[in-house]
Amino acid sequence: MPQDALGNEVSRTTDATLQGIDDFVAGFLGYETKATNVLAAADADPASALANIYAGFTWMFLEAPGAGERARAYLQAARAADVNRREALMLHQLERWIADDIPAVQSLGEAIVEQFPRDLASVKLHQYFSFNRGDAASMLRIAQKVEAANADNPHIHGMLAFGYEQMHQLEKAEAAARRALELKPKEPWAQHALAHVMLSTGRVREGVEFLGEAQRTWIDLNSFMYTHNWWHKALFHISLGDNQAVFEAYDNHVWGIEKDYSQDQVGAVSLLARMEVAGLDVGNRWEDVAMHVQSRARDTVQPFLTLQYLYGLARADYAEADELIQAIAAKAQSADAFDRLVWRDVALPAARGVLAHARRDWAGAVHWLTIANPRLAEIGGSHAQRDLFGQLLLDAHLKQGHWAIAETMLEMRRTWDPDGVPLNRALAEARAHLAAA
Repeated sequence: MPQDALGNEVSRTTDATLQGIDDFVAGFLGYETKATNVLAAADADPASALANIYAGFTWMFLEAPGAGERARAYLQAARAADVNRREALMLHQLERWIADDIPAVQSLGEAIVEQFPRDLASVKLHQYFSFNRGDAASMLRIAQKVEAANADNPHIHGMLAFGYEQMHQLEKAEAAARRALELKPKEPWAQHALAHVMLSTGRVREGVEFLGEAQRTWIDLNSFMYTHNWWHKALFHISLGDNQAVFEAYDNHVWGIEKDYSQDQVGAVSLLARMEVAGLDVGNRWEDVAMHVQSRARDTVQPFLTLQYLYGLARADYAEADELIQAIAAKAQSADAFDRLVWRDVALPAARGVLAHARRDWAGAVHWLTIANPRLAEIGGSHAQRDLFGQLLLDAHLKQGHWAIAETMLEMRRTWDPDGVPLNRALAEARAHLAAA
């Protein structure tokens, strides 16, 4: 029986189809554009179960309403094809994913990884869903489960590195990331994990230098990985007060690659918001982002994404912001048991907070973000990404003149960004007001 490039058996296939399958696996693990080659392979070979399953996955990664309908055609083709044991489990995964039954998807993923430890695409998929729930422990556990079986593969070390980092095990995270890069200098997820470690430990100049070298390898990456690693580099530049480099990163590398893709959109929203909090005048840049986010007016696929769509729409003063806050409130009432608590107890107050901040209602932002922030891990995203909401809360306190509270928050932030230029400028302002009181 034929095998994929990782040694996993594949049922009925041709050489061309197998190449499409391998392109998906390698591209998914390495964040490369060739992952989408599986769509053409599936279209050319409807009798290949695995090609059609991966094509369905590809559409689901769009993270947008309507993705399920596009994936369903590939699901139907896969159902009519011969499958082996691993493919049968993956077929069921695609079914449950389209049905938005994420607990079942994860349970099936556990079974796949347990039985087929060389299936690193399934490990990566499991991490994807855990990440979207803020479940860092699960991200690390699933990678550790197959570490011994994949010690020679750089991608498992990249996955371990990010899992360790999200669990605050920074020394282990750095060691795993560096091992991945020894095996493959172009391992963007390991580069990304190491950037997280440097951000968390205040190694700002080292971070700029490291990513400056790493960017030479950012060839053929998908738009998420390319823009997101540049996003991380921009965060270091914000800390250094290097405003020209921040604008250069935003204008040429963070925004403008795939303007209709969810991850590119939230990266742009997040960076623009941080730039404004740091005192930069972003001009009319909100308008272009909001124009592309406008179609998200009822998009409640993932709370982490939705909150940033809302902020971008509101900062550009688009009426769709009101439509989206209503959709969030409705989702908080109608979501199934798995999602209801996070939408009702975390996403809805956070949405009210970011909407208030975007509309310069500082008191409202303080009220609602204070309620939401202790549980924000539940909406998904990384520590660095969710820090946006902490920055918005801090900014609202500063705008309200809550100097003592702001001083405490700023001192806490100095533990990981001791030399941050915007941070220390704000701290000096707060202390001056307190001294004058």
